[in-house]
Amino acid sequence: MDTAHLGPGARLALDTILQEPTTGIPSWMLHIMEHDAIERLAGASAGAYRADPDGVYLTMQRCLGTCLLDQYLAHNPLSMGSEGYEGGPRGATTGIERIVLDGMPIDSPEAVVEHMEKHVFPSLRQAAAAFDEDSRTAEILASEERLQTMLGPSMLKSGHGFVRLPGLAYGSYGYQHYFAAYALYPDVMEKHFSLQADVALRNNRAAARAYATGGLAPLYRLDHDMADSRGTLVRPESLDRIWFPHLARCLEPLVRADVRLIWHCDGNLMAMVPRLLECGLRGFQGFQYEDGMDYERICRMRDSDGRSLIIIAGASVTRTLPFGRPVDVRRELEWLVRCGPATGLFLGGSSSIIPGTPYRNLETLAEGLAYFRTHGRSGAN
Repeated sequence: MDTAHLGPGARLALDTILQEPTTGIPSWMLHIMEHDAIERLAGASAGAYRADPDGVYLTMQRCLGTCLLDQYLAHNPLSMGSEGYEGGPRGATTGIERIVLDGMPIDSPEAVVEHMEKHVFPSLRQAAAAFDEDSRTAEILASEERLQTMLGPSMLKSGHGFVRLPGLAYGSYGYQHYFAAYALYPDVMEKHFSLQADVALRNNRAAARAYATGGLAPLYRLDHDMADSRGTLVRPESLDRIWFPHLARCLEPLVRADVRLIWHCDGNLMAMVPRLLECGLRGFQGFQYEDGMDYERICRMRDSDGRSLIIIAGASVTRTLPFGRPVDVRRELEWLVRCGPATGLFLGGSSSIIPGTPYRNLETLAEGLAYFRTHGRSGAN
């Protein structure tokens, strides 16, 4: 890609993606949800974020020294108030009392299967047949170029939101009936994954072309929640049979194009980590250490070609930042650096930072990120 326009922070991010030796450790975006904290970190007045969410959010990122931003979330905190989430109706996974899709009540695992076969499968077949790869490539490039222009030269935009993969459909059908159907009707579930992957393959060929022709930063973060604090939502052995082959198939164009694919981790995803690496992934982001994600072990792993991993590590947004003290934040950052890979390491928060997080902890995190951007690994005790 053309690097002439990049500022020092964005160049540091690109060198880290390419796993070149660097002096400093680049900062990944901090997605802070509390309006008052956004405004204070941006040096803005009270109420300024609601009046100008894009301007204040981007100013905050620049003040924090953000080097890499993948997911543009400037408007996302508008759903939050001082006590937490305030927006939107309830859905299939957020307490809706009755799920109805295409006029069909989803009240049993058999209803899930019937809806898939009657509505979802024909729609996916049609989408794969009609997919316009040229148009999709142009769409991806236009969106990524627009966002990079918004960010300016100080931050590097990397990929999120335009690669597709087969997913668990609990978001449509709810947990109870979907996972019962998953257990009872594995052949139907594999058909769903296969048809999703057919569409995803067409999309991902277009995405690989966008990377090749548009000079996009060769990093993409995949994001699909497949675990809770106990482990994977379904047995990984079942995924070996009916999901992983279709995941690998649809990601192959991006792997072949040498796009560094990393996976966002929620919950305890340890059983899936080696399997994802076998599919061609190059690293991970977002670790719930308290749920059993073994950061030190993951950082010692290698990808399928024997290369060290790209890791976006972060201070814990579920434990350290909301409930710890500044000394705990500093100690965790030092641990992340000390045990992280020698190249390919970014620092930030492990995920979105919730309202109510002590502001002093946010200041300490920002100070730590600035320190390691300058001092690199030599700054860790």
